[in-house]
Amino acid sequence: MQKMLTIISNVLRGSASRNAASMVASSRSYADFTPEASFDIKKVDLYRLEEGPPLTATLTREEGLKYYRTMQTIRRMELKADQLYKQKIIRGFCHLYDGQEACAVGIEGGITLSDHLITAYRAHGYTLTRGGTVREIMAELTGRRGGIAKGKGGSMHMYTKNFYGGNGIVGAQVPLGAGVALACKYLGNDQLCVSLYGDGAANQGQIFETYNMSSLWKLPIIFICENNQYGMGTSVERSSASTEYYKRGDYIPGLRVDGMDVLCVREATKFAADHCRSGKGPILMELQTYRYHGHSMSDPGVSYRTREEIQEVRSKSDPISMLKDRMLSNNMASIEELKEIDIAVRKEIEDAAQFATTDPEPPLDDLCSHIFANDQPFEVRGATPWTKLTSTS
Repeated sequence: MQKMLTIISNVLRGSASRNAASMVASSRSYADFTPEASFDIKKVDLYRLEEGPPLTATLTREEGLKYYRTMQTIRRMELKADQLYKQKIIRGFCHLYDGQEACAVGIEGGITLSDHLITAYRAHGYTLTRGGTVREIMAELTGRRGGIAKGKGGSMHMYTKNFYGGNGIVGAQVPLGAGVALACKYLGNDQLCVSLYGDGAANQGQIFETYNMSSLWKLPIIFICENNQYGMGTSVERSSASTEYYKRGDYIPGLRVDGMDVLCVREATKFAADHCRSGKGPILMELQTYRYHGHSMSDPGVSYRTREEIQEVRSKSDPISMLKDRMLSNNMASIEELKEIDIAVRKEIEDAAQFATTDPEPPLDDLCSHIFANDQPFEVRGATPWTKLTSTS
């Protein structure tokens, strides 16, 4: 017994010693980190603009760690969604965002949470950057009561404050975004709206109608085309007579941006936001990006492109790897620190997935609730005349 106690005591002393040494090393190395660094970024292509965003971007260590964690969270969340979908726990439409993380994180870095944003159905990343939690997003994907839309919206219909979804009709969110921008101008609150769509929606007539109205009324709106190179299974070269989407606004100024570089996206968004807030009206941005998954979970994504193409983008232009390399090469973080973030993110995702598979589904009584934002309860007819449901706000 005495021998056993001696062994345990030695183990505990050794563990405490290692922890103390680790803490000393951590505090010493953290103090030595570079707090801020400047990076050259790719020049933005301009249309109807005399000058554009800067060619250098300043990044603080705090910003870098925040961007890294957010992009890694989006990546891991989407991979977990892929897994749950293949297990038939997530059903229906599901469009994943992995590969495009720099777009969502960079845009958010260039505006404020008081600004407004609306996008299409590849919306999980924006739901997170706009203030949603991984737990709420995963539970929405599985149709549970704790989901961000109470389990009623699913993958395509998620909302938070100043975030208007997640919209399932191709291109239809663009005129809605102009309506939000009109409200911003009417109220004179110095806010703007970011209205996103993909290259597959770029030929929609309603988008050009919205360009016209927004330009006439000088609305504070940033139109952003996330060009991930394929509209469903059709390459941009096969679907568009002109693939220079940043010039599609005709009379609206445009920017073509490297959408795989979070700093490039952030600086371009800041530039575009300043343009809108100064009263110059709308501006158009094209973010050249790439999705690793297929269009949706029903699309394997390799019938119209090769696995080698996908791997080449991963190896040369991955947005997370690009940020990680910049931070490590400029002593803004350590490999151990980033690994700790990775571990914490994986745990957060696993905990959220556990919640999303055990939380109860919404009851039938909730079916008609939330039709109106602020109204007295009222009766709604069900599937038959004798079935009555109650709607509450």
